[in-house]
Parts: sequence; structure tokens; C-alpha cells
Amino acid sequence: MENPKKKRKTSQNPEAKFQFELNSCSKAKDLRGAISLYDDAVLNNTRLNQHHFNALLYLCSNSVADQSLKSTALDYGFRAFRHMSALGVVPNEASVTAVARLAAAKGDADYAFELVKGIGQYNNASPRLRTYDPALFCFCEMLDADKAYEVEEHMNGVGVSLEEAELAALLKVSARSGRADKVYEYLHKLRSCVRCVSESTAGVIEEWFRGAKASEVGEVEFDVGRVKEGVLRNGGGWHGQGWVGKGDWVVNRTSVGATGHCCCCGEQLVCVDIDDAETEKFAGSVAGLAMEREVKANFSEFQAWLEKHDSYEAIVDGANVGLYQQNFADGGFSISQLDDVVKELYNRSGKKWPLIVMHNKRLRGLMENPSSRKLVEEWMKNGALYTTPNGSNDDWYWLFAAVKLRCLLVTNDEMRDHIFELIGSNFFNQWKERHQVHYTFIKGNLKLQMPPSYSLVIQESEKGYWHVPLAPGTSGECSRCWLCITRPSGHDAVATISNGISTNLDSQVDENSATSISGKTKERFPPS
Repeated sequence: MENPKKKRKTSQNPEAKFQFELNSCSKAKDLRGAISLYDDAVLNNTRLNQHHFNALLYLCSNSVADQSLKSTALDYGFRAFRHMSALGVVPNEASVTAVARLAAAKGDADYAFELVKGIGQYNNASPRLRTYDPALFCFCEMLDADKAYEVEEHMNGVGVSLEEAELAALLKVSARSGRADKVYEYLHKLRSCVRCVSESTAGVIEEWFRGAKASEVGEVEFDVGRVKEGVLRNGGGWHGQGWVGKGDWVVNRTSVGATGHCCCCGEQLVCVDIDDAETEKFAGSVAGLAMEREVKANFSEFQAWLEKHDSYEAIVDGANVGLYQQNFADGGFSISQLDDVVKELYNRSGKKWPLIVMHNKRLRGLMENPSSRKLVEEWMKNGALYTTPNGSNDDWYWLFAAVKLRCLLVTNDEMRDHIFELIGSNFFNQWKERHQVHYTFIKGNLKLQMPPSYSLVIQESEKGYWHVPLAPGTSGECSRCWLCITRPSGHDAVATISNGISTNLDSQVDENSATSISGKTKERFPPS
């Protein structure tokens, strides 16, 4: 009996048969086979569609790296694109990206850029990062810095974000073109979007700082106040005010100790916070979402209350602490655990009370018990308790308070649920690293896990020093490798000033994690 599946396969129409065989060539990276199929399809007047052309264009663009195929790939790639246009087959983003890669391989960055700029004419196709890459990288390789900047500007205009490879290319072309101002700009763009750099990016950075041009830039007589304000405004770890000092840079590869001291220059790295503008934006987004989901009058009342009570250095998620590890038969709300956390924060902060945020229904239960009532009354007397109203979600309240007051937040809630997904903040994780305090109870003994003493991110100190962390595994060493970049005159250019954000809690260090407690913005002056 004849197999019906086999019959259907043999009776494929020419277009489907061409697509199947073309896909097979693509998987096998068989450019010559694909070209033969294409020539036969043209000869036989096979009706070609976008999928056919895209498969051929993709194969051509991927074959230009092979010198034995490059000429053929370029010839047939451009021929196919012209044929596509002649037939009225509308390209999409994949088509444009493939042809842009062909243009870049030919050294025609201008055409690659024109293609991406004109992509909107094709049924509103939208460019992606990969669509811009051919033009951007080609201009950078040609050391045409101005054209490369133009590509970046166009990307920004359509909301396409650069990643490490693109920023490293722009940094490199800026360095080799002697554009010190742009090098400074791209170092900060790397700092803001890439926590730890790759080995290749580290090499670009080292090349710049070891070059003659780098030693010529900078100011010795620098505005100390402006640097100080920049550090505080930006959340610590960078000032953004330009090159500090003059003279040759010293570039070393080193490590950083557990407490954040550079093992090469001794500089104290900091735990970097989000900046003032990001903080206000974050607080505003939390408040806006809370207003949509809570009784507006209730949350507005809390905001007004917080304006008048803004000196807290730590917020405690009362329910999270009280219910920790209470999922057993006789488990319930452990007020003793909550009291331990409150007392620990109180003692560490120089006798300053934290703010406990807890739902009203939880308070009613605690007040019914004489022993717990005494503690609750003490908290209320000292302004250490805010209870959220019936029907509210207390998560909104403790999060808003911690963001708005720029203080610590004691909770083991990783804030991954739907509420925090709604915020969609790209700096949420950075904020958590700087402000969230985790805790545990080991045999009834409280252990606080404070924020790390320093952030794994590019840091620019007040002295003009730079510290750059490399991604894990890039250096082939067990400990993380850092670039330490200093110059002797940098220390004299700016007096040591605030190198982070601090509170009374700042001097307290967790004996296990060697990390400091820190919260609100204050100046930290060196010991006299």
C-alpha cells in the first residue's frame, strides 16, 4: 500500500520544495548549494517570497567571514536583494540586517547605515540592536568616530539600547581618535549598564589609560565642592565631573578585599546607590501604582505622615519578620523575632528607632495578648510602628517608605511577585543591593545580612582613580580581577571627601559578612 505521507511530500509545489531545500542548505552552511537552488528557481520562474530571500540573504551574510566564499556571498547577496525589490517583495528587519552585514563586510558603512535609517518604509519594520551593529562596528573599525556617534544618536532616537560590545567599540574609536571627552562619557555609560566588563573591554580600557593622550587630560585645580556634590547626588561611587589630576596613569590588575579595599592602591570602594533622579522616579512609580490599587485616601495619608516623619534609617517588614519559619503546628506570628530585629537596629544606630510597617489586622491580634501588647505599646510610644488600614497591601507601604527615605529595608521578601514586576524598574536590583537587609535566626539567635560593603561595578573616586571589575572567569584566576587605575597627582587634586552614603549605622559591621550598614545621604568625613 502506498504511503500517503510520502505521496504528499513528492507532490510539493515548487515554492515549498525550494524552501525546504534552501533551509537544508542553510543548516549545512552550504552557500554554493543554496546559490545553485536559487539560480534554478529563477530559471524556472518559481514564485519567490520573503522567506526564500531571507534564507539566502542570511546564508550570504554568514558566509562573508570565509575568505574563499566572501566574493561570491557579496555578489549573490546584493543580487538577491535587488531581485527582491524588483519583484516587489517587501523586506523585513531580518532582510535589512542581513544586507547591512553584507554592506559592512564590503566596507560600505554608509550604505549599512542608510539601510537601517530607511527600514520604516517597509511596512513599519522596526530596527533592533543587530540591525545597527554592522554600520556601528564598521564605522568604528574605520576610525570614523563622528559617523559612529551619529549611529548611536539614531539608536537613542528609536529607543534601541547599546550593550557592552557596542559601548566598547565606541570607547575604542574615541580613544584611538584622541577624543578624551567621549572616552570619559563611554566609561560612564559602561558603568551604568555593565556591572563587570569582559576581557576584551578591559583591554580597550587599559590601552586608553596607558596611552599618551590620557596623561594629558584632566585638571589639577579642581572644584572640590562640585566633586563632592556629584558623589552625593549620584548615590556614591562616581562623580561624573570630568578627569581629575594630570600625568601618567598607573594601570594594574589586582583584587579587592572583603571590606572593599583595593589591594593595590588601598582605595575604599563603596556600595553604589541609585542617583537622586532615579530615586524620585522609583518612589513616584511605587506611589502611582499604590494609588491605583489601594484606597487613594489611605495611601495619601501615609505619604503625608511620612513627610513629617522622615528621619528613619531603617524600615522593617513586620509580617515578613514575624512569620519567618513559623510554618509548623504551633507556629504563629513571632513578636519576639520582630522585637529582636528592632532592638538590633536600635542598638546599631545609636539608639534610633526603626519604623515597623504592619497590617492593622495583625496589630489587633497582638494587642489581645498582654505580653505582646506591652511591646506594641512601646513601639507606638516611640513612633516605631505604622499600621496599614483594612483592605490594604502593606507591601506598598514599606517599599515606598524605604525608597522615599533612602534607608534600609529589613525583609527576606525578594520582591519578585506581580506587584514588583509592575514597577519594571531597570535599577530595582541595584536599589535592592544597596538597601535590602536579609536576616536569619540560627538557634534563636538573630543574624542580619547587611548590604555589601562595595558594589561590583565600575567606580570613579573623588581622587580621579578608576576601579573596573572584570566578569568572572575572564582572568583565569580564582579571585575576581579588578583594574586599578591611578595617577600620583590624583590624590593631590581633590581632598578626600564623602565616598558614599552613610548613617549612624555605617560604623556597624556584620562580623560574618564584613559589610557595613548604610542608609540615608550624609557626608562621611575622614577621621581627623
